Amino acid sequence: MIIKDWMTKDVITVDPETSMMRAAKLMKEKGIRRLPVVDDKGKVLGMLSDRDVKEASPSKATTLDVHELYYLLSEIKVKNIMTPSPLTIRESDTVVKCAAIMHDKKISGLPVLNDKDELVGIMTQNEVYSVLLSITGVYHGGVQIGLKLTDERGSLKAVLECIRGHNARVISVLTSYDKVEKGFRQVFIRIMDMEKSALNDLQKELTDKYNLTFWVRDNLN
Repeated sequence: MIIKDWMTKDVITVDPETSMMRAAKLMKEKGIRRLPVVDDKGKVLGMLSDRDVKEASPSKATTLDVHELYYLLSEIKVKNIMTPSPLTIRESDTVVKCAAIMHDKKISGLPVLNDKDELVGIMTQNEVYSVLLSITGVYHGGVQIGLKLTDERGSLKAVLECIRGHNARVISVLTSYDKVEKGFRQVFIRIMDMEKSALNDLQKELTDKYNLTFWVRDNLN
């Protein structure tokens, strides 16, 4: 899945001379936690998060009076507290690459650039979650089946043929080589819901023929 199809395109930004007070108010009004900082040509100069604002804000124990406090807040500019030269990602990159960077670098959002280095979107944890939910098909409900299969050609095909033999409709198929010994892989298959008797027959055959690790009916409604 490509980032340009999932990113938030209408990005709210600020320029480096914006006051911290104005940026904080903007984030609160729009219900967002980060703001790309751009120049007048759309080039990304930095990233401002709600954490940056909190860390730069005066302590509640400050001895400043209200006028001094407001003056201080109005004088602090975004450029003084932003993260400069933030990591970015291209709109043509994959969502999983974006997720890997965010996970490895422990960041919750990345500005998205086009081939001209212009800001065209933003990817946050919310967009990554949306992709995860989409590819798993969890909102379609049904049953998710977990199996441990040998990593051999045709092993997954045989399972899918077994499922189709029971007239089950497959929603999604995911595989993983993590948390399993060498020579095996985990397979996660989601199928549409069926009559209980049909599901029981399918579950029995999968249990008899394969290493069925779990069988869960998902229903978010």
